[in-house]
Parts: sequence; C-alpha cells; structure tokens
Amino acid sequence: MKIANCTLAQAPEILAILNDAIINTTALYDYKPRTMVKMEAWFEAKREGHYPVLGIFEEDGSLAGFASYGTFRTWPAYKYSIEHSVYIQKDKRGRGLGKMLLLELIEAAKKQNYHMMIGGIDSTNLASIRLHQSAGFKHCASIKQAGYKFGRWLDLEFYQLILPTPQFPTEE
Repeated sequence: MKIANCTLAQAPEILAILNDAIINTTALYDYKPRTMVKMEAWFEAKREGHYPVLGIFEEDGSLAGFASYGTFRTWPAYKYSIEHSVYIQKDKRGRGLGKMLLLELIEAAKKQNYHMMIGGIDSTNLASIRLHQSAGFKHCASIKQAGYKFGRWLDLEFYQLILPTPQFPTEE
C-alpha cells in the first residue's frame, strides 16, 4: 500500500467510493449520488484552498480509499481549523487503511500550520469513532437529530484533535 496525492485522474474512483457511502451508509448525510461535474468542482476547490487529497493505493495502482480536509467555517477566526474526512472502499475496510490515511492527514495539517482538526461522524458509525479515538481525537460535541436519512433521525458527533501548530498564530 502506498499513500500519495490524488489527482483528477482518481476522480472516478473517489466518486465511486463517495456514492457508495451516500447510497448505503450514514457516513454522508446526502441523498443523491454525486456527479462527475460535482467531483471536478470538488477537486478545484481543494486545489484553490491548498487542501490535500490523499489516496491509499493498492499495488496495482487502484485506489483503496482517500482522505482530505477543507474549511471548517468561513469566518476569519476559524482559519486555523479544518474539517476532514476519510473514506475507504467497503471491501477494503478493517485493514488499518483509514488509520494510515488519517495519520498522514494529521501530518499534512501540521505542515500547513493548522491548529484544530474536526470530524463530523454519525453516532452509529462506531468504526469511525474508534478510528478517531485511536488517533487521539476527543469527543467534543453531539447534535441530536441533526439529519434525517433512511427513515430515521441521525445524531451527529464531533471529534476534534488539537495540534501543536501554529507556533505563532496571528489575527491577520
């Protein structure tokens, strides 16, 4: 397994992973599969924001999963905070790939001088909660009945990791 930056060439594989999560899980509070046009816009937003899109690749070059982060909130005082996500193909889960990606994402965030990473996780996604806890994330908030999908109300949990960066934060 190799972790490397994804490019638009991986967009179809990322799209397949996301759409599987949309259709079959509560990992994404979305109803309809995304399109390639939306995927291209997503990649452009990541490029413009200087946000990484990391992939974990099988020996044959196929994408087993990906991770990224982006803006948490748009007001200036949140400039050191990011919201992240990690997705693994359903048949590749349980092999430690998510942890490998998450740890690499944490290192990328430190290099870019972010101070806080936050992940929004459905309360029933115990695998993701355990993953985040194993990487040092702490539960910081719960929003009851934040979403509605598959005929039921969904509770959203937030897990955060405080990073030792930046050394000299500013208000500029």
